[in-house]
Amino acid sequence: MAQERELILAFETSCDETSVAVVENGNRILSNFVATQIKSHQRFGGVVPEVASRHHIEEITIGIHKALTEADVTVADLTAVAVTYGPGLVGSLLIGVTAAKTFAFAHQLPLIPVNHMAGHIYAAHYVEPFSFPLLALLVSGGHTQIVLMTAADQFEIIGDTRDDAAGEAFDKVGRVLGINYPAGKEIDRLAHEGHDVYDFPRAMIHEANYDFSFSGLKSAFINKVHNAEQRQETLNRADLAASFQASVVDVLVAKVSAALEKYPVQQLVLAGGVAANHGLRDALKETLATRYPQTRLVAAPLPLCGDNAAMIGAAAHVELADKHFAKMDLNADPSLEFAWQA
Repeated sequence: MAQERELILAFETSCDETSVAVVENGNRILSNFVATQIKSHQRFGGVVPEVASRHHIEEITIGIHKALTEADVTVADLTAVAVTYGPGLVGSLLIGVTAAKTFAFAHQLPLIPVNHMAGHIYAAHYVEPFSFPLLALLVSGGHTQIVLMTAADQFEIIGDTRDDAAGEAFDKVGRVLGINYPAGKEIDRLAHEGHDVYDFPRAMIHEANYDFSFSGLKSAFINKVHNAEQRQETLNRADLAASFQASVVDVLVAKVSAALEKYPVQQLVLAGGVAANHGLRDALKETLATRYPQTRLVAAPLPLCGDNAAMIGAAAHVELADKHFAKMDLNADPSLEFAWQA
């Protein structure tokens, strides 16, 4: 018997990308419209919430039309509507939630609420099916977490950042280096041209937990550059990038390794914007190959590491199977998070 065709129209507006996608059966992307706002925010050195919200308003209806047209489906073909309702910028989230609720109500379709971080994890589901339990390393501009998944819809935080997220540190360091927002891609490129000669701190790397801290690293980097400027000393930008990135990667790999000692899982999912970092990917591949050969690295595809609606559609497929629907009073929850391990 042929599988019934499930089509989810998914919305993602948690930060500065307006995205609408059509996902078939949770594992096939029929369309994935993404309108980025990078140029609008570059002059500010980061995302301005009010500017982001205004852009979402301008792009959301265009995104719906383009997603349906590219997927070659009609409203009558759709099974459900899904939307990110948190975490994120409250104004941005509200645009997506309002658009999704309106569309679902107008066309009498079930509405599926999706945690943005679950979406990031499920971006890797397009690479291969998940085997539970698994560990996920979520590394983005707003989050750095190690998450234990015991089932398709069960998420437990076992490690989190105590201050800056890794992606946030990349952007702040990039500002000091004169790199436009977002800085991660360029720092990664520079790092591969330089060497780790500045020996920046690896905070919390030896502590008996799975938590992170990148604020001290960011401060050490800024102090290094400013002190050199005061002495009129020229520092090698590539070496600075390599030293900074090596510190971040070393800590991430060390904490993941510690988690794998306690949770010997078959899969390690790597997701989030910083998951596109080649230095991190290479280090995790090498670590798993040499120390944890029973664990496969399942990294989100590079085009799906950033915020996008296709990942929300994949996560919504699981919620749809469990009939986790929202009512029309669904609201944005900017502080939404997974449960913490007891």
